[in-house]
Amino acid sequence: MRAILKHETRAGTFFIARSTSGAFHPVFDQESLGSYRSIALAIDDLVNDATDSVLHPITSELLDTSMLGLSDNPAEWERV
Repeated sequence: MRAILKHETRAGTFFIARSTSGAFHPVFDQESLGSYRSIALAIDDLVNDATDSVLHPITSELLDTSMLGLSDNPAEWERV
C-alpha cells in the first residue's frame, strides 16, 4: 500500500492509502482500518466512526474517530 493523503489529529496521523488492487484503505498507526472502493467512502466511514476499531497508540484506549475533527472533504486532507 502507498499513502496518498494524510490528516493530523490530536490522537495521531490518519492516512488514506491505495493498495496495488486499487482499493483505498484508511490507515492509523500502520494498521488498515478497512478496504473501500473510493476515497470518499473510506473517509466517510472514518468521520462516522464506522471503520474497524481504532486504538490510541500510547494508551490503547478505543478512539471514536467521529470526535477527532477529521474532515469529510478529501480536498482538505494533505497529499503525501
